[in-house]
Amino acid sequence: MTRGFAVAEYHARVRRAQTEMAQAGLGALLLTTEPEIRYFTGFLTRFWESPSRPWFLILPVSGDPVAVIPSIGAALMGTTWISDIRTWAAPDPDDDGVTLLADTLREIGGPVGVPDGPESHLRMPLGDFERVRRASALDWRGDHGIAAALRAVKSEAEIAKIAQACGIAGRAFGRVGEIAAPGVPLSRVFRNFQGLLLEEGADWVPYLAGGAGPQGYADVISPASDAPLAAGDVLMLDTGAVWDGYFCDYDRNFAVTRSSPAQRAAQARLIEATLAGEEAARPGARACDVWRAMADIVGGGEGAGRLGHGLGMQLTEGLSLTAKDQTVLQPGMVITLEPGVDLAPGRIMVHEENIVITDAAPRRLSQFATSDLPVI
Repeated sequence: MTRGFAVAEYHARVRRAQTEMAQAGLGALLLTTEPEIRYFTGFLTRFWESPSRPWFLILPVSGDPVAVIPSIGAALMGTTWISDIRTWAAPDPDDDGVTLLADTLREIGGPVGVPDGPESHLRMPLGDFERVRRASALDWRGDHGIAAALRAVKSEAEIAKIAQACGIAGRAFGRVGEIAAPGVPLSRVFRNFQGLLLEEGADWVPYLAGGAGPQGYADVISPASDAPLAAGDVLMLDTGAVWDGYFCDYDRNFAVTRSSPAQRAAQARLIEATLAGEEAARPGARACDVWRAMADIVGGGEGAGRLGHGLGMQLTEGLSLTAKDQTVLQPGMVITLEPGVDLAPGRIMVHEENIVITDAAPRRLSQFATSDLPVI
């Protein structure tokens, strides 16, 4: 599969944003986070792990975006379709891009919109943001959800990358029997599973969680302990592996040596709930409708919590499958289905799959598990 996107893909994203900006009365969008900047530019680097430098992209209501970035990123940004790249020597404790950014914004004009909805954040010091606002002498507003709404609906090219990541994880899950057995510490299983993901083609593995125990596991976010697997345990591995900047996010449960009736019943119930969620995930349905289809099977009422979420350039993004999320599903949205059940007080089993909403039934991006709990 080809990496990156055709320039036409970025042009289409910018045009859609600019149409929405014009309707909202915005003269520019200021973007400061990795996924927002990458969405419009293709600027892909792991250098974002360093918090030392701020990065800025200005999307004008007409014309091409302008990158205002530290000089260390000029060469890489120059390989993208962006031609207007303005830099400063960063980090600069006295003026870390403030003057350059304010000057550029005044040149482009306002009002300036900044993403301010759920999951948004400003990746620059608050004091510097206030200095930019004052120096620009422009009107500042929220972005009316424009950036998030655009990213929520994926193109076929984006969906293909998520599917590629899902395929990589699927092949690694198929090899768990090579690395997991009674007596193997869970921490070693985690390390070796990351190795399998990389062998199968993942670019990197930013997220891996899981657990093990005869009556399930306590949560789905813990790092691995050094406790060894034991015969009769149920092992869960949940991965967010990345290919070309796009995540998969799904898990698999395995019985170690043998499965118990309770474990098998939990697996069957999880798959039943997942299939119900899949059936409900049609265009025009709401996120809460999909939640309800699964919650009615796994129980727990609103206490069941979030049973899935949006997926794409980030491990979780956009909508949440909860009782209160009214987001309407649209073709092109990629979501996870993630029901959970209790096996014992304080112990659970969770199952997760990835799908994309289409004009009809959703398309599976992960190869769905069956109700039979695999034994390793």
